[in-house]
Amino acid sequence: MLKQHLQFKLSQKLSPQQIQLMKLIQLPTQAFEQRINQELEENPALESGKEEKSSLDDDFDEDYEGESDSESIAAEDINIDDYLSDDEVPDYRTRANNYSPDDDEKSIPYAAGMSFNQYLINQLNTVYLNDQEWAIAEFLVGSVDESGYIRRPIADIADDLAFTQNIYCEEEDIQRVLKIVQELDPPGVAARTLDECLILQLKRKERTSNIELAINILDKSFEQFTKKHYNKLLQKYDINEDELKEAVLEIEKLNPKPGGSYAGSNKVIEHIVPDFSIKIMDGELDLTLNGRNAPELHISNEYSNMLAGYKSAKDKSKSQKDAVMFIKQKLDSAKWFIDAIKQRQQTLYITMNAIMQYQKEYFLSGDERKLRPMILKDIADTIHMDVSTVSRVANSKYVDTPYGTKLIKEYFSESMKNEEGEDVSTREIKSILETVIRDEEKKKPLTDDKLAAILKDKGYPIARRTVAKYREQLGIPVARLRKQI
Repeated sequence: MLKQHLQFKLSQKLSPQQIQLMKLIQLPTQAFEQRINQELEENPALESGKEEKSSLDDDFDEDYEGESDSESIAAEDINIDDYLSDDEVPDYRTRANNYSPDDDEKSIPYAAGMSFNQYLINQLNTVYLNDQEWAIAEFLVGSVDESGYIRRPIADIADDLAFTQNIYCEEEDIQRVLKIVQELDPPGVAARTLDECLILQLKRKERTSNIELAINILDKSFEQFTKKHYNKLLQKYDINEDELKEAVLEIEKLNPKPGGSYAGSNKVIEHIVPDFSIKIMDGELDLTLNGRNAPELHISNEYSNMLAGYKSAKDKSKSQKDAVMFIKQKLDSAKWFIDAIKQRQQTLYITMNAIMQYQKEYFLSGDERKLRPMILKDIADTIHMDVSTVSRVANSKYVDTPYGTKLIKEYFSESMKNEEGEDVSTREIKSILETVIRDEEKKKPLTDDKLAAILKDKGYPIARRTVAKYREQLGIPVARLRKQI
């Protein structure tokens, strides 16, 4: 049985304008400029630069805001179903601003240059090889990754040569050609393991006693070397500490990723443009928003005039009605975009100003020990905005301070209580931990237990596992791996 009934309910739904604003807020300065240029190209009703006011602009402003009903365009002149979609938004706006297929990722083009593999192939042209050796060598070069290693077993390479290249050969043949490939530049290329890579580089150097000792250590005692069991190495090779130190120094000069320097030369170099600037003026903090975040945009006078011309026309054809619908869509879009940019500027400034005032002691002194514990909710409550909005600002924006340019999210940290019951920032504890490790005796580095005891003596009672977590976040290895001769 079919029946009709009414149901009332409240639901939250983001409008395309809100989505547009959120996307603009999270963009850093350079990406924001690209987004503005993209909108200027797509919307002819939007123009950059200072607006040249005319008498027709005043008429348009009145009509656009609906302040003059007598002169407004009659509703029957426009097909409302064609003009509006859900939430009274032109459908072209929903297509262009909601992650649709036409929202392609835009990236900066850059020169391709020569690939690392092609660089190796060009070197092979100078080596005499028969047809089969050349095919094997070319396949091996193709197997070299960006770091400069061949990370596949020889047996698998032999199988692939047989199935894909119709080349049947023994593993010994591949090993022989591999040695030829390993003679190419940069030294250490086409190695299968780290120790082999380092040994290949050492063999290119002039053979001295230090080099010979370093090769022996890597070839026969690599595990003991990586674990820094220096006492065992001293006994095994019957050498003194100075000799071992010289050999270790030679190894430390080597490049563990020979292909890394070449592969990285073709990558896009990203330049950081600060979104904010904080200066100290007469003992007070002065915050400014990067001028590139405040572009001068206005609605096209030409499109406004076209709309005014339609109103004055006595005979309105279907083509004119279609044209005015397109014009109104573009004008709406331009107005929304300008409003969104103004809201973006206001949101960025309010959020950064709240952060600056919250961390005022730090920004005045530059002493990281004065950084207060601060989480996203602290700022969100201060400016009466959502946590997600603060997160969008903090995660992608940089601020230029008297102490360097830093990512805003670096100023956020959790808190813990010291022995006096005061809340202190975890950044402060990490800074002290880093200082203690830097000043430790390198021959006998401090274990996590000893580090925890030192921090406790300084008034920060934290557990050993917490020390280990902070140490890992700082990128500092365990005590055994920090040991030096």
